[in-house]
Amino acid sequence: MNIVVLVKYVPDTQFDRHLTGENHLLDRNESILSELDEYALEAALALTDERGGAKAGNNVTALTLGPAAAAAAVKKSLQIGATAGLHISDEALAGSDASATSLVLAAAIRTLGPVDLVITGMASTDGETSIIPAQLAARLGLPQLTFASSLELEGATVTVRRDGDDFSEEIQATLPVLVSVTDQANEPRYPNFKGILAAKKKKVTTLSLAELGVPVDAVGLVGSKTTVTDAAERPARTAGVIITDSGDAGIQLVDFLAAQKLF
Repeated sequence: MNIVVLVKYVPDTQFDRHLTGENHLLDRNESILSELDEYALEAALALTDERGGAKAGNNVTALTLGPAAAAAAVKKSLQIGATAGLHISDEALAGSDASATSLVLAAAIRTLGPVDLVITGMASTDGETSIIPAQLAARLGLPQLTFASSLELEGATVTVRRDGDDFSEEIQATLPVLVSVTDQANEPRYPNFKGILAAKKKKVTTLSLAELGVPVDAVGLVGSKTTVTDAAERPARTAGVIITDSGDAGIQLVDFLAAQKLF
């Protein structure tokens, strides 16, 4: 079984996000592997573990797109348990929107030969659009099972559970298929000492746009269908309202909520 997992190098959510330059691109200093992608990686590793792991011919390729520093996302994925990595790196990619990104990712996946499963997180923690899985499935001609809170594979049939606010539904598709998983799908594992050492021997392939056959005018700011025209700093947080209970705290709270039109 061959599984591809999308992993993204995103700004650490512990720090404030900043835009840089006249094109308002996201400053990616202090970035890490997206936490939501760890659930996708765990889903892939669990499936391969059930089938005997890499020794039985089951492979998990961690795929990322970004500058040289984005290789850190692949490196951590290998430490956690992925068997190989693929890093698409090209200066022309800077400023690519979701559409341009999915174009490149589809081209990258095609270089890996027959792929049984493509697994992604539910969203990236920087853009949070959640549209890459659907766009990628369309470009690859795959059925898509998105926002899966559970994932099972029986033979060639993939079954996922999708949970709504007041309902759950099961959806099935036959391999090959693309699945995006939520943060309820599993409990991601952490890299251990053995995994960190093993990662040093695993293969990471770096490809450019030319090697993928993707023209530079189809990506970046020039090839993107959307652009950021303006941006402003988030307003500073104002002081809260303190209600002192003198016997009428409940009334004060209701009056405050009513004034804020919160009910």
